[in-house]
Amino acid sequence: MTSSSNNSSSSESDLIFVADLGGTHLRAATVDRSGRIHHRLKHPTPKSELPAEIVRALVDAVVIGVGTALADDPQLTVRRVTGPQPARVVIDARGRLSAGAKMLAKDGVRRLVVTGAGAKPPLPSDIEIVGIPKTDGQIAPAAILAALAERGLRRVLIEGGADTVSRFLAAKCLDRLHIMVAPIILGSGRASFSLPPIARVDEALLMPVSVHRLDDEVLFDCDLSAQRVSVGVAKKST
Repeated sequence: MTSSSNNSSSSESDLIFVADLGGTHLRAATVDRSGRIHHRLKHPTPKSELPAEIVRALVDAVVIGVGTALADDPQLTVRRVTGPQPARVVIDARGRLSAGAKMLAKDGVRRLVVTGAGAKPPLPSDIEIVGIPKTDGQIAPAAILAALAERGLRRVLIEGGADTVSRFLAAKCLDRLHIMVAPIILGSGRASFSLPPIARVDEALLMPVSVHRLDDEVLFDCDLSAQRVSVGVAKKST
């Protein structure tokens, strides 16, 4: 999760990313708005959503890609902790998500679908459609964050999946990256990141890192703010 900024004109994106020793599992860590450890939790399991819910309660919006929305049909709500409900955002460049998706359920919370400019997905009128021009069939992460900032959503959690996480990381659109290493090996699986290859070590992404021990898990708090691109001015959240 990114550290809190004192500059209200800057948009922030948060990524809570937890990898097991096999490097194939996305999971949410629990930290406060300043990036400090907020809760000491036992091992999250594939069926446990509590850590993610704690983080969701700390942000303006939660963002996922359409692949995750279709595969998991998540609610993206805060149910078992005390806190406000964040806006729910899906990146759906080709209009694949149906109105029956759980994250689009009408419950008084803002729901936004980020799609290609001019697209008119067959969704209820109370769902906000955010049309952004595509480049090579995709919507640029910086453009997504700028559009959300214009709508008052300044503090954003990029929750998944792997493709979406990778695109925001490669585009330098993250302020902070949290990686949790747990003592569990799941075996082969999909890579947690898919990033462009580099030819030299000096081209690698380097950042200040703080390490925190949480029982028998380790949290790597990676500060990416120095490399973060500017994405526009945010309005105050409502």
